Amino acid sequence: MQIKLITSVAALAFCAASLFAQATQTLTGTVSDAMCGAHHMMKDATAAQCTRECVKQGSDFALVSGGKVYTLQGDKSQFDKFAGENVVVKGKVSGTTISVDSIATSKS
Repeated sequence: MQIKLITSVAALAFCAASLFAQATQTLTGTVSDAMCGAHHMMKDATAAQCTRECVKQGSDFALVSGGKVYTLQGDKSQFDKFAGENVVVKGKVSGTTISVDSIATSKS
């Protein structure tokens, strides 16, 4: 009986943690690419130009926020519009990946 109760409590805790992990979060940062992150490598190019070129070469769009680099999943044409800009992203964070629900220019 005790084992069933402990198992049930553990299962409930795991489910609750999974739900919280999948909650929509809001992050503010700069749209970049996963290869360059916060430090663009192309000389004589803007952050936007470097980001777009790296994405053309196969890198993913990314958000640099709070010293971390998050890979962005979603509509790449939307991310391209904000390359090199400060944005607010709403979405579900899983590790270092954000499944983007919305992206908009940051007002700050």
